[in-house]
Amino acid sequence: MLLTLGFSPCPNDCFMFDAIVNNRIDLEGLTFDVQLLDIETLNKTAINGTVDISKVSYHAFVYCLSNYVLLDAGSALGTNCGPLLIAKKEITKKEFAEGDLNVAIPGQFTTANFLLGLAFPNVEDKTELIFSEIEEAVLQEKFDTGLIIHENRFTYEAKGLKKIIDLGEFWETTTKLPIPLGGIVAKRSLPDEIKNKVNRIINKSIAFAFANRKVSLPYVSAHAQAMSEEVMYRHIDLYVNDFSLELGKEGRRAVLMLIKKAKEIGLIPPSDIKIFLD
Repeated sequence: MLLTLGFSPCPNDCFMFDAIVNNRIDLEGLTFDVQLLDIETLNKTAINGTVDISKVSYHAFVYCLSNYVLLDAGSALGTNCGPLLIAKKEITKKEFAEGDLNVAIPGQFTTANFLLGLAFPNVEDKTELIFSEIEEAVLQEKFDTGLIIHENRFTYEAKGLKKIIDLGEFWETTTKLPIPLGGIVAKRSLPDEIKNKVNRIINKSIAFAFANRKVSLPYVSAHAQAMSEEVMYRHIDLYVNDFSLELGKEGRRAVLMLIKKAKEIGLIPPSDIKIFLD
């Protein structure tokens, strides 16, 4: 069976999916048409329902609940790994909260933007950019502030940019739960047998990557946009962990909390729809 599979070219996703793409594990009779796309493009593709299996931001997941179920394997979820709000000059949280400053965001449906809205509901002047362009746009003073994700956590200080707030810390302090950034979803219309098979395969792919850490390096490097090996592995270590192998009870509680907050602010109506793969 051929399935479309979407994930980002970021080091964490390439690390997790290398064993699938390069046939290093048993794919149990499945084949995958891989689509490497920026996270916001993945979000919009899933919201439009045009891919079988996809990485999505958890914020985007609330918009496609009716068409997709969340797999247990493949999530980016943890602590001290959330998005950062940064600026070129010192700006206080109080100044930003007043809503008079503009901000470059990595996409409307990213979890980063969801957290920004929870922390600063009065901020409305937002412009979407590809995540990798935000640092430079703030440095060139095209925007007062920027919301950064992925490996930019490791590079902004060296460029002289200053942190206003760590939105991951905001979430963790508020909820006492790890921050659910992104997960892997599967079309509800797929047979349960296939959804469970895909979940097993992704789990095996991640386990293989952990056990053979350097094997995925050529694939990760090929898509890492001239990133140093040190930054690549810092990125991987930040976003790929035990929650990636299996959400577990705490991971599921974190996802449910995000969905609950999305309902509270009116993004989605209350419903009893199944969230997780059985």
